[in-house]
Amino acid sequence: MDKDIVRNYIEILKYELVPALGCTEPIAIAYAAAKAREVLGEMPTSMELCCSGNIIKNVKAVTVPNSGGLKGIEVAGVLGVIGGDANRGLEVLESVTKEQIEEAKKLIANGYCTCSLKEEVENLYISANVVSKEHSAEVTIVNRHTLITKIVKDGQVLLENSIHEEANERFDKSKLNVKDILEFADTVSIEEIKPILEPQVEMNTAISKEGLKKVYGAQVGRTLLSTYGSDVCTRARAAAAAGSDARMSGCSLPVVINSGSGNQGMTVSLPVIEYAKELQVGEEKMYRALAVSNLISIHQKKYIGSLSAYCGAVSAACGSGAGITYLYGGTYEQVCKTITNTIANVGGIVCDGAKPSCAAKIASSVEAAILAHNMSMNSCCFQAGEGIVGEDVENTIKNVGYIGRVGMKKTDVEILNIMIDKTSV
Repeated sequence: MDKDIVRNYIEILKYELVPALGCTEPIAIAYAAAKAREVLGEMPTSMELCCSGNIIKNVKAVTVPNSGGLKGIEVAGVLGVIGGDANRGLEVLESVTKEQIEEAKKLIANGYCTCSLKEEVENLYISANVVSKEHSAEVTIVNRHTLITKIVKDGQVLLENSIHEEANERFDKSKLNVKDILEFADTVSIEEIKPILEPQVEMNTAISKEGLKKVYGAQVGRTLLSTYGSDVCTRARAAAAAGSDARMSGCSLPVVINSGSGNQGMTVSLPVIEYAKELQVGEEKMYRALAVSNLISIHQKKYIGSLSAYCGAVSAACGSGAGITYLYGGTYEQVCKTITNTIANVGGIVCDGAKPSCAAKIASSVEAAILAHNMSMNSCCFQAGEGIVGEDVENTIKNVGYIGRVGMKKTDVEILNIMIDKTSV
């Protein structure tokens, strides 16, 4: 395989598969707030957060990690200011103490932090403005959870970056395609990908076990196992759902994300891990299947975008379905059919924010991906012209990307209106 393609795909995996503590949207707010205080150089007397609708949607109902069970935008921002360490990136709140949580509660009750909706901006937009008696600082994040695009102190611009990920010269996502992804997985040196994928296996498995062991959220993972038994299909769904049960309800264990999302990171990995154990294929084959799963999901998200009304559990489960087909020795054609069958089935699930029900959407999406896999291994596939199914797998992926990025814009607005009580429905 072309060495440039191999290096490109490795860099994509390195960039996308990073550890994060808690749901990435509140963590991104905490990161912006912590960085703003760092720039200010002292404890601010007040803070204002301006966020896009998608950020508000994904933070409103999710428990902020290391917050003692607290939820919401103000909680994430104030904890970031009080106890956040911006140098830790998406693990910014890892060192928050009980005393700082109590201090945050008091500040929030006294109106220390305000939040407003910023319209006509990118779907992922956060601006943290902090003020002290004599100074002010502003940190803006756009398009990616840790991509700081602007830093201002006392009215002076200290940093201003492009919002476009394409400006990153380390890799080029436009070169992703299913055929090359499979060739990459077949031929790449295992020593090149194991160090990237091993933390995903370890961290995501740990939080999944935590979600199955203890009561979190609506207990989707535990319900699956207690109701449907312990066959590999059920275990695969339960493993991913249980990780989300724990993560959406404030579990402090980190996960390795995919496409900026912990839920997507767990969905692309945990079902593949369960099937690898069931099939006893060995560690190397599992890592190669995880490379397929992660890259197929990233390939779809490059068209959809970081945040939209399209549920990321679907694109992630589509990746894990492809990874499972790969574990079974599936051909290129069979992997393509798995992807197509998944998209044709559950491509319409909407994202109405990060919250406990994400675990159920993950379970449903993984079930659809496993059905898609079984269909593909039996030479069954939905055909071109049937709904959004294109002439080939790449066109089908583009079609669903267009729906998520463009077609569901109005849906996204109306979901937000419902969530913030701006509708008469």
